[in-house]
Amino acid sequence: MNSLILIAALFVFVTSAFAKAPNILFILADDQSWSGTSVRMKADEPGSASREFRTPNLEKLAAQGMTFSQAYAAHCKCECSRAAIQMGRTTTTLNAPDKMSRNWSAPVTDSFANTLKKADRSYQAAHFGKWQWFHTPESMGYDTSDGITMNEDGDTTDSENPKQSFGITRRANAFIKTQVESGHPFFLQLSYYAVHQAPQALAATLKKYESMGAAKGGRGDRAVMAAMTEDLDTCVGAVLKQLDELHIADNTLVIYTSDNGGRTEILNGGKGDLGEGGIREPLIVRGPGIKGGVNCTTPVTSYDIMATVLDFASPGFALPKGVEGGSWKPLLLSGGKEAVKRPIDRFVWHQAVEVAHPQSAIRMGDYKLLYFWDTKEGLLFDLNNDLGETRDLAKQRPEIATKLQTELKAHIRSGLGEPAFAALERGEFPPGRPKGKGKGMGKGK
Repeated sequence: MNSLILIAALFVFVTSAFAKAPNILFILADDQSWSGTSVRMKADEPGSASREFRTPNLEKLAAQGMTFSQAYAAHCKCECSRAAIQMGRTTTTLNAPDKMSRNWSAPVTDSFANTLKKADRSYQAAHFGKWQWFHTPESMGYDTSDGITMNEDGDTTDSENPKQSFGITRRANAFIKTQVESGHPFFLQLSYYAVHQAPQALAATLKKYESMGAAKGGRGDRAVMAAMTEDLDTCVGAVLKQLDELHIADNTLVIYTSDNGGRTEILNGGKGDLGEGGIREPLIVRGPGIKGGVNCTTPVTSYDIMATVLDFASPGFALPKGVEGGSWKPLLLSGGKEAVKRPIDRFVWHQAVEVAHPQSAIRMGDYKLLYFWDTKEGLLFDLNNDLGETRDLAKQRPEIATKLQTELKAHIRSGLGEPAFAALERGEFPPGRPKGKGKGMGKGK
């Protein structure tokens, strides 16, 4: 009799622990700028939200969770940023500095989803949408996926499924329902093709924006971009509604962000370079224990997401050796008061291809150094007082500029290896750089 009671108690304990495992919904937009939604990323800065685009579902998500004013992508281009997210480290440490990189320094067995499933084998993982790498989603731990997909896979002739957004959403909701019915916690990454060029939108949505026309000097039709953004928001709303209808919203961590930035009215640069426009991105997080309507000013980066999810899903589980991200959990649960602890407390970016001036950048504290390998010029900015990166302080604060440049080069050398680093120092860069006299930066309109 006693043994039966013990078995029953053990069963209750196990099932209770199983039920508490949080679901993870990670939504990754494509090329959405810091001001690409109608949510202010910086509470006191009107320019950190769009005056034209409408994203009511993201506004609702922000009201229910935490918005970040200083969220950074791991890279200014899609592929490298996505690799860093999957592996929890900088692109240089991963040795994935460009989309042609094939010799990563970490095995895919250490990936985000694989690590999560090692921590808790009850999780089921799915990835729908844009993938962009040679490693398959399955090798990185996803049980269900759309396979290896590229930018062009997002374009469609189906007028009811522009940019594949609605199809991705339907597959997502079916996956969520299946996992709830089977009793499995899930990790679901939705990598939407929107709002990457070329823009596509539902005809009914586009009709709302017809008066906008094309943006002066911009690529593509501004009205279609606005409509595509609203369609994406509609899809986000549909997935969030599914969580509500299945009564799992209270036990689901939701993370919404972009893979890189884009041009804005107030930030320097855009996609493809390391000005703030290219790497600062929208970020909203909602979940168990997270107070709503909070704007957080702590700098965070997308390669933190792996550590954050593991901390929620399996507190105390040891991350793979080499992971550089830190968990946001203490920050999220404290209303933005607690710090994020990382193995190395600095952000580093590297971009030597598809840009006129090969460049790297480092941020420590409020200071950011932007270094150009061809001109050997280092620009120092105080981001707390100069959001637009308009005042170079390198000559005024040479000790800070020198320290950051030394740290930056040491990080690049360690990650890419001595031969690649020496080539950068000699001015030997990959072919195919665009011509340009400037630094490949400038404010958008």
